Amino acid sequence: MGRGCFSYPRSLPLITCLSVLSSRQRKSLLLMKYLSFAEKPVNKPVQKLMSSETPTESPEVPMENTVSPEVPGVEEKVKSSGSPVERQEAGSNKEECLELLSKRQRKKLLKQKQWEEQKDLRRQKRKEKRQKRKQERQSKLDSNNEGNDRKRVRREVIPSTLRLIVDCSFDDLMVLKDVKKLHKQIQRCYAENRKAFHPVQFYLTSHGGQLKSNMNESNKGWVNWKDIQIRTEHYTELIKKEDLVYLTSDSPDVLSELDEKKAYVIGGLVDHNHHKGITYKKAVEQGIGHAQLPLGNFVKMKSRKVLAVNHVFEIILAYLEKRDWKEAFFSVLPQRKGAVPLEEASNSSKHTLSGKEDEDNDSENN
Repeated sequence: MGRGCFSYPRSLPLITCLSVLSSRQRKSLLLMKYLSFAEKPVNKPVQKLMSSETPTESPEVPMENTVSPEVPGVEEKVKSSGSPVERQEAGSNKEECLELLSKRQRKKLLKQKQWEEQKDLRRQKRKEKRQKRKQERQSKLDSNNEGNDRKRVRREVIPSTLRLIVDCSFDDLMVLKDVKKLHKQIQRCYAENRKAFHPVQFYLTSHGGQLKSNMNESNKGWVNWKDIQIRTEHYTELIKKEDLVYLTSDSPDVLSELDEKKAYVIGGLVDHNHHKGITYKKAVEQGIGHAQLPLGNFVKMKSRKVLAVNHVFEIILAYLEKRDWKEAFFSVLPQRKGAVPLEEASNSSKHTLSGKEDEDNDSENN
Protein backbone atom coordinates (compact mmCIF):
# COMPACT_ATOMS: atom_id res chain seq x y z
CA MET A 1 0.00 0.00 0.00
CA GLY A 2 1.39 3.36 -1.01
CA ARG A 3 2.50 5.91 1.51
CA GLY A 4 -0.17 8.45 2.44
CA CYS A 5 -3.05 6.31 1.11
CA PHE A 6 -5.60 4.65 3.33
CA SER A 7 -8.35 2.10 3.02
CA TYR A 8 -11.34 1.07 5.08
CA PRO A 9 -13.92 -1.69 4.79
CA ARG A 10 -17.00 -0.76 2.77
CA SER A 11 -19.22 -2.14 5.55
CA LEU A 12 -18.04 0.48 8.06
CA PRO A 13 -19.63 3.95 7.97
CA LEU A 14 -17.52 6.83 6.68
CA ILE A 15 -17.56 8.77 9.97
CA THR A 16 -16.08 5.76 11.81
CA CYS A 17 -13.07 5.78 9.46
CA LEU A 18 -12.40 9.49 10.04
CA SER A 19 -10.51 8.72 13.23
CA VAL A 20 -7.85 6.94 11.18
CA LEU A 21 -7.20 10.03 9.03
CA SER A 22 -5.05 13.03 9.74
CA SER A 23 -6.57 16.45 10.46
CA ARG A 24 -5.99 17.73 6.90
CA GLN A 25 -7.42 14.56 5.35
CA ARG A 26 -10.55 14.72 7.55
CA LYS A 27 -11.18 18.35 6.61
CA SER A 28 -10.74 17.65 2.90
CA LEU A 29 -13.07 14.66 3.01
CA LEU A 30 -15.72 16.54 4.97
CA LEU A 31 -15.45 19.48 2.57
CA MET A 32 -16.21 17.16 -0.35
CA LYS A 33 -19.07 15.65 1.56
CA TYR A 34 -20.55 19.09 2.31
CA LEU A 35 -20.36 20.04 -1.33
CA SER A 36 -22.18 16.84 -2.27
CA PHE A 37 -24.97 17.63 0.25
CA ALA A 38 -25.33 21.13 -1.17
CA GLU A 39 -25.83 19.45 -4.57
CA LYS A 40 -23.30 21.63 -6.34
CA PRO A 41 -21.52 20.38 -9.43
CA VAL A 42 -17.84 20.19 -8.72
CA ASN A 43 -16.00 21.30 -11.89
CA LYS A 44 -12.49 20.92 -10.58
CA PRO A 45 -11.27 17.59 -9.10
CA VAL A 46 -11.11 17.64 -5.33
CA GLN A 47 -7.73 17.34 -3.71
CA LYS A 48 -6.64 13.78 -2.96
CA LEU A 49 -6.91 12.61 0.61
CA MET A 50 -3.27 12.13 1.38
CA SER A 51 -0.48 13.64 3.43
CA SER A 52 1.67 16.61 2.37
CA GLU A 53 4.03 14.31 0.47
CA THR A 54 3.04 12.96 -2.94
CA PRO A 55 2.20 9.24 -2.60
CA THR A 56 3.73 6.62 -4.79
CA GLU A 57 1.29 4.34 -6.52
CA SER A 58 1.48 0.73 -5.40
CA PRO A 59 0.29 -1.95 -7.80
CA GLU A 60 -0.31 -4.34 -4.88
CA VAL A 61 -3.20 -2.28 -3.43
CA PRO A 62 -6.47 -2.94 -5.24
CA MET A 63 -8.38 0.09 -6.45
CA GLU A 64 -11.59 -1.01 -4.78
CA ASN A 65 -10.04 -0.60 -1.31
CA THR A 66 -8.84 2.99 -1.85
CA VAL A 67 -10.99 6.06 -1.55
CA SER A 68 -11.12 7.95 -4.84
CA PRO A 69 -10.79 11.73 -4.74
CA GLU A 70 -14.35 12.29 -5.90
CA VAL A 71 -15.89 9.77 -3.42
CA PRO A 72 -18.58 8.59 -5.85
CA GLY A 73 -20.06 6.03 -3.43
CA VAL A 74 -20.84 8.69 -0.85
CA GLU A 75 -22.36 11.06 -3.42
CA GLU A 76 -24.63 8.36 -4.91
CA LYS A 77 -25.68 7.22 -1.45
CA VAL A 78 -26.61 10.74 -0.34
CA LYS A 79 -28.47 11.53 -3.59
CA SER A 80 -30.39 8.24 -3.58
CA SER A 81 -31.39 8.47 0.07
CA GLY A 82 -35.00 9.48 0.17
CA SER A 83 -36.34 8.25 3.51
CA PRO A 84 -36.78 10.72 6.43
CA VAL A 85 -34.32 8.79 8.58
CA GLU A 86 -31.64 8.97 5.92
CA ARG A 87 -32.29 12.67 5.35
CA GLN A 88 -31.99 13.30 9.08
CA GLU A 89 -28.69 11.42 9.14
CA ALA A 90 -27.52 13.43 6.13
CA GLY A 91 -28.41 16.69 7.90
CA SER A 92 -26.56 15.66 11.03
CA ASN A 93 -23.56 14.62 8.95
CA LYS A 94 -23.67 18.02 7.22
CA GLU A 95 -23.67 19.81 10.59
CA GLU A 96 -20.74 17.68 11.74
CA CYS A 97 -18.89 18.60 8.56
CA LEU A 98 -19.44 22.31 9.19
CA GLU A 99 -18.32 22.02 12.81
CA LEU A 100 -15.08 20.31 11.82
CA LEU A 101 -14.27 22.89 9.13
CA SER A 102 -12.17 25.91 10.05
CA LYS A 103 -13.50 29.44 9.94
CA ARG A 104 -11.52 30.21 6.79
CA GLN A 105 -12.92 27.15 5.01
CA ARG A 106 -16.47 28.08 5.97
CA LYS A 107 -15.94 31.58 4.59
CA LYS A 108 -14.57 30.10 1.40
CA LEU A 109 -17.65 27.92 0.98
CA LEU A 110 -19.94 30.87 1.59
CA LYS A 111 -18.11 33.03 -0.94
CA GLN A 112 -18.26 30.28 -3.53
CA LYS A 113 -21.98 29.89 -2.99
CA GLN A 114 -22.59 33.64 -3.28
CA TRP A 115 -20.41 33.84 -6.39
CA GLU A 116 -22.40 31.14 -8.13
CA GLU A 117 -25.73 32.70 -7.13
CA GLN A 118 -24.73 36.11 -8.51
CA LYS A 119 -23.61 35.02 -11.96
CA ASP A 120 -26.65 36.49 -13.71
CA LEU A 121 -26.33 39.74 -11.77
CA ARG A 122 -22.67 40.11 -12.76
CA ARG A 123 -23.51 39.43 -16.39
CA GLN A 124 -26.19 42.14 -16.30
CA LYS A 125 -23.77 44.62 -14.72
CA ARG A 126 -21.14 43.97 -17.38
CA LYS A 127 -23.74 44.58 -20.06
CA GLU A 128 -24.77 47.88 -18.45
CA LYS A 129 -21.12 49.01 -18.19
CA ARG A 130 -20.55 48.30 -21.89
CA GLN A 131 -23.62 50.32 -22.81
CA LYS A 132 -22.53 53.18 -20.54
CA ARG A 133 -19.02 53.30 -22.07
CA LYS A 134 -20.57 53.32 -25.53
CA GLN A 135 -22.80 56.28 -24.62
CA GLU A 136 -19.85 58.17 -23.11
CA ARG A 137 -17.78 57.69 -26.26
CA GLN A 138 -20.66 58.92 -28.37
CA SER A 139 -21.24 61.99 -26.19
CA LYS A 140 -17.51 62.78 -26.28
CA LEU A 141 -17.51 62.65 -30.06
CA ASP A 142 -20.54 64.94 -30.15
CA SER A 143 -18.90 67.45 -27.79
CA ASN A 144 -15.72 67.46 -29.89
CA ASN A 145 -17.77 68.23 -32.97
CA GLU A 146 -19.49 71.09 -31.13
CA GLY A 147 -16.10 72.45 -30.03
CA ASN A 148 -14.85 72.43 -33.60
CA ASP A 149 -17.95 74.36 -34.64
CA ARG A 150 -17.26 76.94 -31.93
CA LYS A 151 -13.70 77.37 -33.18
CA ARG A 152 -15.02 78.09 -36.65
CA VAL A 153 -17.31 80.87 -35.43
CA ARG A 154 -14.71 82.41 -33.06
CA ARG A 155 -14.32 86.14 -33.43
CA GLU A 156 -11.39 87.44 -35.36
CA VAL A 157 -8.45 88.76 -33.33
CA ILE A 158 -8.04 92.55 -33.52
CA PRO A 159 -4.58 93.58 -32.23
CA SER A 160 -4.40 96.67 -30.06
CA THR A 161 -1.92 99.48 -30.64
CA LEU A 162 -1.39 99.80 -26.88
CA ARG A 163 2.17 98.97 -25.79
CA LEU A 164 2.69 97.09 -22.54
CA ILE A 165 6.22 96.88 -21.11
CA VAL A 166 7.58 94.68 -18.33
CA ASP A 167 10.57 96.46 -16.81
CA CYS A 168 13.21 93.83 -15.89
CA SER A 169 15.77 96.24 -14.47
CA PHE A 170 15.28 95.09 -10.85
CA ASP A 171 17.28 91.89 -11.30
CA ASP A 172 19.86 92.79 -8.63
CA LEU A 173 17.13 93.33 -5.99
CA MET A 174 15.78 89.76 -6.16
CA VAL A 175 17.03 86.38 -4.99
CA LEU A 176 16.95 83.44 -7.38
CA LYS A 177 13.67 82.11 -5.97
CA ASP A 178 11.94 85.41 -6.75
CA VAL A 179 13.55 85.56 -10.19
CA LYS A 180 11.99 82.17 -10.97
CA LYS A 181 8.59 83.48 -9.87
CA LEU A 182 8.99 86.48 -12.15
CA HIS A 183 9.85 84.14 -15.01
CA LYS A 184 6.61 82.20 -14.46
CA GLN A 185 4.61 85.44 -14.36
CA ILE A 186 6.15 86.54 -17.67
CA GLN A 187 5.27 83.16 -19.19
CA ARG A 188 1.67 83.66 -18.06
CA CYS A 189 1.60 87.14 -19.60
CA TYR A 190 2.89 85.80 -22.90
CA ALA A 191 0.32 82.97 -22.98
CA GLU A 192 -2.61 85.27 -22.12
CA ASN A 193 -1.56 87.81 -24.74
CA ARG A 194 -1.36 85.10 -27.41
CA LYS A 195 -4.97 84.03 -26.89
CA ALA A 196 -6.48 87.48 -26.18
CA PHE A 197 -9.06 89.05 -28.53
CA HIS A 198 -7.13 92.32 -28.45
CA PRO A 199 -3.45 91.42 -27.93
CA VAL A 200 -1.14 94.29 -26.97
CA GLN A 201 2.34 95.14 -28.24
CA PHE A 202 4.34 93.23 -25.62
CA TYR A 203 7.86 94.35 -24.59
CA LEU A 204 10.46 92.92 -22.20
CA THR A 205 13.16 95.53 -21.54
CA SER A 206 16.48 95.43 -19.64
CA HIS A 207 16.49 91.68 -20.18
CA GLY A 208 19.55 89.93 -18.79
CA GLY A 209 21.26 88.82 -15.59
CA GLN A 210 19.62 86.14 -13.45
CA LEU A 211 16.36 86.26 -15.37
CA LYS A 212 17.97 85.47 -18.71
CA SER A 213 20.08 82.68 -17.18
CA ASN A 214 17.02 81.10 -15.58
CA MET A 215 15.05 81.33 -18.83
CA ASN A 216 17.92 79.63 -20.68
CA GLU A 217 18.05 76.82 -18.13
CA SER A 218 14.34 76.08 -17.68
CA ASN A 219 12.78 77.19 -20.99
CA LYS A 220 15.10 77.52 -23.97
CA GLY A 221 12.10 77.93 -26.27
CA TRP A 222 11.69 81.60 -25.24
CA VAL A 223 13.99 82.58 -28.11
CA ASN A 224 11.23 81.42 -30.50
CA TRP A 225 8.42 83.43 -28.85
CA LYS A 226 6.26 85.37 -31.30
CA ASP A 227 4.56 88.75 -31.01
CA ILE A 228 6.93 89.95 -28.29
CA GLN A 229 10.01 92.16 -28.27
CA ILE A 230 12.68 91.01 -25.81
CA ARG A 231 15.31 93.73 -25.60
CA THR A 232 18.37 94.35 -23.47
CA GLU A 233 17.92 98.13 -23.74
CA HIS A 234 16.07 100.26 -21.18
CA TYR A 235 12.53 101.30 -22.13
CA THR A 236 13.55 104.99 -22.21
CA GLU A 237 15.91 104.12 -25.10
CA LEU A 238 13.10 102.52 -27.11
CA ILE A 239 10.10 104.78 -26.51
CA LYS A 240 9.69 108.53 -26.09
CA LYS A 241 9.31 109.73 -22.50
CA GLU A 242 6.06 111.59 -23.22
CA ASP A 243 4.46 108.30 -24.29
CA LEU A 244 5.47 106.39 -21.15
CA VAL A 245 3.18 105.82 -18.15
CA TYR A 246 4.52 103.80 -15.20
CA LEU A 247 1.79 101.74 -13.47
CA THR A 248 2.42 101.84 -9.72
CA SER A 249 0.04 101.53 -6.75
CA ASP A 250 1.89 104.37 -4.95
CA SER A 251 1.02 106.96 -7.59
CA PRO A 252 -1.52 109.65 -6.58
CA ASP A 253 -2.93 109.68 -10.11
CA VAL A 254 -5.75 107.22 -10.83
CA LEU A 255 -6.15 105.83 -14.33
CA SER A 256 -9.69 106.22 -15.69
CA GLU A 257 -9.17 105.24 -19.33
CA LEU A 258 -6.48 103.48 -21.31
CA ASP A 259 -4.90 105.52 -24.06
CA GLU A 260 -3.87 103.08 -26.77
CA LYS A 261 -1.29 105.54 -28.05
CA LYS A 262 0.61 105.31 -24.78
CA ALA A 263 3.11 102.73 -23.53
CA TYR A 264 2.34 101.44 -20.02
CA VAL A 265 5.20 100.09 -17.89
CA ILE A 266 4.81 97.30 -15.29
CA GLY A 267 7.60 96.85 -12.76
CA GLY A 268 9.08 93.35 -13.08
CA LEU A 269 9.79 92.93 -9.37
CA VAL A 270 8.93 90.15 -6.92
CA ASP A 271 10.16 91.38 -3.54
CA HIS A 272 7.31 90.63 -1.05
CA ASN A 273 7.01 94.39 -0.26
CA HIS A 274 10.64 94.74 0.82
CA HIS A 275 11.12 97.74 -1.51
CA LYS A 276 7.96 99.77 -1.08
CA GLY A 277 7.43 102.69 -3.45
CA ILE A 278 10.48 101.90 -5.58
CA THR A 279 8.62 102.00 -8.92
CA TYR A 280 6.96 105.34 -8.09
CA LYS A 281 10.33 106.87 -7.10
CA LYS A 282 11.87 105.57 -10.32
CA ALA A 283 9.13 107.15 -12.46
CA VAL A 284 9.51 110.50 -10.68
CA GLU A 285 13.31 110.46 -11.03
CA GLN A 286 13.09 109.66 -14.75
CA GLY A 287 10.46 112.36 -15.32
CA ILE A 288 7.88 110.07 -16.93
CA GLY A 289 4.14 109.78 -16.32
CA HIS A 290 2.77 107.50 -13.59
CA ALA A 291 -0.65 106.26 -12.53
CA GLN A 292 -2.40 103.48 -10.64
CA LEU A 293 -5.26 101.27 -11.75
CA PRO A 294 -8.69 102.39 -10.44
CA LEU A 295 -8.81 99.42 -8.07
CA GLY A 296 -10.03 101.43 -5.07
CA ASN A 297 -13.03 102.78 -7.01
CA PHE A 298 -14.53 99.33 -7.55
CA VAL A 299 -12.92 96.82 -5.20
CA LYS A 300 -12.41 96.47 -1.46
CA MET A 301 -9.43 94.26 -0.66
CA LYS A 302 -8.24 92.71 2.59
CA SER A 303 -4.59 92.94 1.57
CA ARG A 304 -2.51 95.71 -0.04
CA LYS A 305 -3.34 96.83 -3.55
CA VAL A 306 -0.02 95.56 -4.90
CA LEU A 307 -0.68 93.01 -7.67
CA ALA A 308 1.57 90.52 -9.43
CA VAL A 309 2.93 91.30 -12.89
CA ASN A 310 0.63 88.84 -14.65
CA HIS A 311 -2.46 90.13 -12.78
CA VAL A 312 -1.87 93.72 -13.96
CA PHE A 313 -1.21 92.43 -17.48
CA GLU A 314 -4.40 90.31 -17.53
CA ILE A 315 -6.54 93.14 -16.12
CA ILE A 316 -5.47 95.42 -18.96
CA LEU A 317 -6.25 92.69 -21.53
CA ALA A 318 -9.67 92.14 -19.92
CA TYR A 319 -10.43 95.88 -19.97
CA LEU A 320 -9.55 96.12 -23.66
CA GLU A 321 -12.10 93.37 -24.32
CA LYS A 322 -14.89 94.33 -21.88
CA ARG A 323 -14.33 98.11 -21.57
CA ASP A 324 -15.45 97.84 -17.94
CA TRP A 325 -13.00 98.12 -15.04
CA LYS A 326 -15.18 96.30 -12.53
CA GLU A 327 -15.66 93.24 -14.76
CA ALA A 328 -11.97 93.28 -15.63
CA PHE A 329 -10.91 93.30 -11.96
CA PHE A 330 -13.23 90.52 -10.80
CA SER A 331 -12.45 88.30 -13.80
CA VAL A 332 -8.74 88.31 -12.89
CA LEU A 333 -8.23 88.91 -9.15
CA PRO A 334 -7.59 85.66 -7.21
CA GLN A 335 -9.80 84.68 -4.27
CA ARG A 336 -6.92 84.86 -1.80
CA LYS A 337 -6.96 88.65 -2.19
CA GLY A 338 -10.41 88.71 -0.57
CA ALA A 339 -11.74 91.19 -3.15
CA VAL A 340 -15.39 92.24 -2.82
CA PRO A 341 -17.35 94.95 -4.68
CA LEU A 342 -17.05 98.33 -3.00
CA GLU A 343 -20.84 98.68 -2.66
CA GLU A 344 -21.16 95.39 -0.76
CA ALA A 345 -18.27 96.30 1.53
CA SER A 346 -19.81 99.70 2.36
CA ASN A 347 -23.24 98.13 3.04
CA SER A 348 -21.76 95.51 5.35
CA SER A 349 -19.80 98.17 7.24
CA LYS A 350 -23.00 100.22 7.68
CA HIS A 351 -24.79 97.18 9.09
CA THR A 352 -22.00 96.51 11.57
CA LEU A 353 -21.95 100.16 12.67
CA SER A 354 -25.73 100.22 13.16
CA GLY A 355 -25.51 96.97 15.14
CA LYS A 356 -22.87 98.47 17.44
CA GLU A 357 -25.00 101.60 17.97
CA ASP A 358 -28.01 99.47 18.91
CA GLU A 359 -25.90 97.55 21.42
CA ASP A 360 -24.61 100.81 22.93
CA ASN A 361 -28.17 102.16 23.26
CA ASP A 362 -29.35 98.98 24.93
CA SER A 363 -26.51 99.12 27.42
CA GLU A 364 -27.28 102.78 28.24
CA ASN A 365 -30.99 102.00 28.79
CA ASN A 366 -30.12 99.17 31.12
